[in-house]
Amino acid sequence: MGIALANMTIDPPVFLAPMAGITDLPFRRLVARFGAGLVVSEMVASGEMLTAKPSVRARARVDLGLGDGMTSVQLAGREAAPMAEAARMVADMGARIIDINMGCPAKKVTGGLSGSALMRAPDHALRLIEAVLGAVTVPVTLKMRLGWDADCLNAADIARRAQDAGVAMITIHGRTRMQFYKGAADWAAIADVKAAVRVPVVANGDITDAASARAALSASGADAVMVGRGAQGRPWALAEIAHALHGSTAPDVPTGDTLCDVISEHYEAMLSFYGVEIGRRLARKHLSWYAEVAAAPLRAEMMVAETPAATLALIRRAFASGERVAA
Repeated sequence: MGIALANMTIDPPVFLAPMAGITDLPFRRLVARFGAGLVVSEMVASGEMLTAKPSVRARARVDLGLGDGMTSVQLAGREAAPMAEAARMVADMGARIIDINMGCPAKKVTGGLSGSALMRAPDHALRLIEAVLGAVTVPVTLKMRLGWDADCLNAADIARRAQDAGVAMITIHGRTRMQFYKGAADWAAIADVKAAVRVPVVANGDITDAASARAALSASGADAVMVGRGAQGRPWALAEIAHALHGSTAPDVPTGDTLCDVISEHYEAMLSFYGVEIGRRLARKHLSWYAEVAAAPLRAEMMVAETPAATLALIRRAFASGERVAA
């Protein structure tokens, strides 16, 4: 059931996707606590890592959760040398897996010729991949899309070349860059990548529950699934999928007072991680997702509460109904 990478086994084969502004350390730790085989950091820009002050780099080890269990650090960049040096740096900090971002569709990333823009320049992308592989001894993985657009569906070719260079696992989001997140993920198209390589392939895109995970695996032939937006407001979703598909331990899905405790702990962890003012602002989206999933009242009030104490009181009022959280 598990995925073998070098001298480690990732089990269960249900992974948390990297999502900028969402999969920070507090959220990754919460998802991992419920049960996930692998969690991936938010994208780290290689250039920013190299130019950061020593104090900022020292804090990065804590922020990335490199002392935690199965955590992969995702790096993004456009040039081989900075990517290699950043990879060496995070490996020295304790990263167990390094993931190369060739899938982010955001204009601010692709405009800098990073993320999925690299799929338009596969020779350059391979030089970058080879540089990272040459810089570290930990497993290097790759995350990308089906291609740049409908006229550039080159994921299978890039995957084959990446595997031959030494990449240990490949994740495919079943859309092109130009689709962003529109339409439905094409899981069947991932099968072309699976057929092209021997390394494990991970299916990503529109996987939100056991049914969609099972369908994605069936259509793609992939070895694992990666869950992104489906975990928003449901940090236990990955554990539910792993239990349904692979028989791993079923999570205790929180309700009532237990749900209040989980959300309150998540909220307070964000305040501790970011500081009160920034943490309060960034936590609002998570509170909104929790409220949406649980059909909880007082959602608007939680968004404008003026103090942490007021927010925590509203959490208790909003989520203590005792009703089971929607799947």
